[in-house]
Amino acid sequence: MLGVVIAGLTVGGFVLGPHVANLHNGLIAASFAGVGLFLLHRRPGNREGRLFVAVGAAHAVMFFGREYGLHAGPLPGASWIGWLGVWPLPLVLVLVGAAVMCFPTGRLPSRAWAPVLGVLCVLGFVLSLVSALWPVEYARTGLGHPFSLPGLAVAQAFYDVARPVAYLLFQLTWVVCVIVRVRRSDGDEGRQLRWFLYAATVSAAVMIIGLAVWGSPVPGTLTVPLLAVAAGAAILRYRLYDIDPVINKSLVFGVMAGVVTLGYAVVVVGAGRLVDGYGTWLSLLAIGVVAVVFEPLRSRAQRLADRVVYGRRATPYEALARLSAHFSAPAGGLLDGICATVADAAGAREVVLWTGSGEELRAVAAWPPAAVLPAGVRSLDDLDAGPASGRVADQLVVPVKHDGRLRGALMISAGTLSAAEQRLVGDLAAQAGLVLELRAAAQRLVVAGDAARRRLERDLHDGAQQRLVTVAMELGGVVRLATTAGATEVAGRADDVRRNLLEATAELREMARGLHPAVLTQDGLEAAIGFLADRASLPVRLAMSVSRRLPAEVESTAYFVVSEGLTNAAKYSGASSVSVFVEIAGPELTVEVSDDGCGGASVRPGGGLEGLSDRLAILDARLTIDSGPAGTLLRTVIPCG
Repeated sequence: MLGVVIAGLTVGGFVLGPHVANLHNGLIAASFAGVGLFLLHRRPGNREGRLFVAVGAAHAVMFFGREYGLHAGPLPGASWIGWLGVWPLPLVLVLVGAAVMCFPTGRLPSRAWAPVLGVLCVLGFVLSLVSALWPVEYARTGLGHPFSLPGLAVAQAFYDVARPVAYLLFQLTWVVCVIVRVRRSDGDEGRQLRWFLYAATVSAAVMIIGLAVWGSPVPGTLTVPLLAVAAGAAILRYRLYDIDPVINKSLVFGVMAGVVTLGYAVVVVGAGRLVDGYGTWLSLLAIGVVAVVFEPLRSRAQRLADRVVYGRRATPYEALARLSAHFSAPAGGLLDGICATVADAAGAREVVLWTGSGEELRAVAAWPPAAVLPAGVRSLDDLDAGPASGRVADQLVVPVKHDGRLRGALMISAGTLSAAEQRLVGDLAAQAGLVLELRAAAQRLVVAGDAARRRLERDLHDGAQQRLVTVAMELGGVVRLATTAGATEVAGRADDVRRNLLEATAELREMARGLHPAVLTQDGLEAAIGFLADRASLPVRLAMSVSRRLPAEVESTAYFVVSEGLTNAAKYSGASSVSVFVEIAGPELTVEVSDDGCGGASVRPGGGLEGLSDRLAILDARLTIDSGPAGTLLRTVIPCG
């Protein structure tokens, strides 16, 4: 029934007129009411649909009232019905603003905007009340006013000042609200807003061209119905993902059209008033100026359009360039850099990088840095299973492969990505696959190196050491024999050789222990660290809780962390004591070495801490160093599941 009433008023207005100055009211009434009613038909109760219908109904009343009052040959009650077509304008503009500010959900972006909308309503009510009581708006419409109240001069003076200020405030508020909403929104709501933004951009561009060419805003006002059509399409169809490039190009075109038109007008019209008779030369000068400044302005307009459409996310070139820069960063930050690059390129809220095979994946890095890494091991099927596996519906899982082999996965929380964004994320995943392949190769080298050290230590212990010990024992027999036979000089020489041989054996034993301590292989991490503490030159307080044997590469890496910490404390810190804390909790091994020395420890090129940091990074761990006047703390958490 409401649709019939609106249609009747709109059609009646067209039958009675239409006048060009009022034509936009009729078009807005038809478009907004039609779109709003269709939205309510498809989605009953849609708040934005109700606002659209209200906008359409208000414009229908105004359109019919104006056309009725302007009809040639006075119609009955023309002044009163024409009056209804003028004074509600400020309140109708507030209603339009509410529909714009609430798009696409039908609600304001936050409660903080409610007082702002309340202020707009008060301003609109005051202006409409003044317009209803005095003919302050009617001179330019050609309509009569049914009242003749005193105080017209005061009312007109107030209206002439308050109207432009309030209308400018209305428009600025709408623009700011839409910008805030675009910056905060993502996923489908972001796409819907971009369709609305595209229609507003086209309308604004047409209005600029109309003002520049014909000196009239009418062409721009006639394109306002595009807002309703674009908004309805965006609400009803969530997956119109190719709008971003269209908006981008339209923004650039609109900005450049305005700049070129303004520049040409300034040079030709402005300078032409000062210098008569040089129209051709001024035109050529304007063309030259436009040609010179066109490319720099286009580049700036393109960057502005990219920022408006894509926000602060990186372009594809910037994303790949940043990822390449991370390749030269310290190993510990490479995986975090991959997550940050993907998040920047896709506008994601969160990115988690998982590494491993398809059956055993574990989280190793995330963005933002404060994000908590998911615990445990999962398969690729579990990650991609949807909400049942703990993954929310707007998360996208992208496999990370190299040479056809799965090396990990990227879990991206960013809603549904456009086709261009999906291609970019795929390219970044391919680069991440190469990184993970290199890291896997480095892990294999570490494991192989540790195995080689163990073999060398075992060979030295079981082979060369045993033979040297045997020779030393035989020399001991020679010394005893020579002493018994009275060959004192021979006995002394043999005893010297025996002592040198025992010293060489001790040095060989220390060298073998440095390659890979036998106690670590035989008795485990707790015994090996206890052995380090016993041999340390500083008092060591031990706190250890290692309830099971760990993978060999984990045990050896933890051993070297403690060994490096104790060595640095003894050599450089001037500390009086050292504390060592080692604990296994679930799938992680925590290792801490702290002293009360002078501090100053840092990762330096070629230093022991740099090698230790690189070795930990290969095991998906990170070395953190807190070194100040109160002492030094080395800490790492090594995955050992």
